[in-house]
Amino acid sequence: MILPRTPSLRLDGRRALVTGASSGIGLGCAGALAEAGAHVTCVARRAGPLDAAVAALRAEGWQAEARTADVADLDALDALFDAPADVVVNAAGLARHGPALDTEPADFDAVMDVNLRAAYFLSQRAARALKAAGRGGSIVHVSSQMGHVGGVDRAVYCASKHALEGMVKAMAIEWGALGIRINTLCPTFIRTPLTEATFADPARRAWIEDRIKLGRAGVVEDIMGAVLYLASDASALVTGTHLTVDGGWTAD
Repeated sequence: MILPRTPSLRLDGRRALVTGASSGIGLGCAGALAEAGAHVTCVARRAGPLDAAVAALRAEGWQAEARTADVADLDALDALFDAPADVVVNAAGLARHGPALDTEPADFDAVMDVNLRAAYFLSQRAARALKAAGRGGSIVHVSSQMGHVGGVDRAVYCASKHALEGMVKAMAIEWGALGIRINTLCPTFIRTPLTEATFADPARRAWIEDRIKLGRAGVVEDIMGAVLYLASDASALVTGTHLTVDGGWTAD
């Protein structure tokens, strides 16, 4: 009897590109891919934190390089794909929370420019490069549980993430024949430097912990195995869908 073998989670010999990689979830994604053997190009807007992040990855003996770029700049996106990446993880994101009655057009446009427009054209550029190279690959967008539910003071953010989910489904249909997979990773509230202000508010923290069925907020390590799964051959038949890491938030 020939037993089936578990597909590998290793990424040796592959090139990965991670946006928003200078801290938080993006840095966690970059670390997960680099530890699995990928050569990771880390992308972020600010050179200082990005260089520090890449130095930390290299100190572990992993392969990493820095590329400073703003994903909202389409010319900058073109430059990122002078060579195709086998794995692209888009962890760049923007949130400007507040009551829907008070939303200003400038805030709406800023969130949509990063969370949707940049995600769309990043995907397009990544897929074009893979198609030209004649090979498949995996594109992963860090979306949110808020791409499937609503949230207090999060109308603009939810709108951007719900749209992202629909975009990914449509692109998966178009690119499946090319061997290009595209999915989203949907975390709950993850403790990072950017979310500490939310957790510092006792009422908001109680709201979060009450909704998460496992009774705790997420940490960056909670998303690392999930992104590695979506990037690797272990998810070879997975496209056009989402992997929710929310502790059960969206279960009801």
